[in-house]
Amino acid sequence: IGADLGAMADATKLLIGGCVALYAASLLMSPGAFQPRGLLGLLSPRLEALFLLGASGPVPVFGLGHWWTLLSAAWLHGSLLHIFFNLMWVRQLAPPVAELYGAGRMILIWTAGSITGFLASSAAGAFLPAVPFLSSRAGFTVGASASIFGLLGALLVYGRRSGHSALRQ
Repeated sequence: IGADLGAMADATKLLIGGCVALYAASLLMSPGAFQPRGLLGLLSPRLEALFLLGASGPVPVFGLGHWWTLLSAAWLHGSLLHIFFNLMWVRQLAPPVAELYGAGRMILIWTAGSITGFLASSAAGAFLPAVPFLSSRAGFTVGASASIFGLLGALLVYGRRSGHSALRQ
């Protein structure tokens, strides 16, 4: 059991540490990122830095053929508030998913959520630009939300299959 707990903690640290490291790198690559621009723009990396590090979206995926961004964009964030709230959810959801499925499968669930979410949003942006609520005008997307919803979905599936009432609620 001790090794399992260590693996779960290490997997969560990997997710959080990876996101923080790439956020710091994106800030260092962004001249002017440390100048105050209001609460929502506080410590926001430049689009150029996010693009170089692997932002996803219809432009990189379908316009440039950068399919690898379906994996990389989940590790990037657009502001201090963005990374704060995403990592708060990772800290809450990753440990129980790792406990139920194992640390390795938790990382696979994170990755599958990233691929599915960024592929769907990129396709909607590229092929459904005129349909309200299904697309956005954003050519680039970043953030861990798709992966977080993958973790949340894994918990819901476990709750339904096991009949565990706490997870269903």
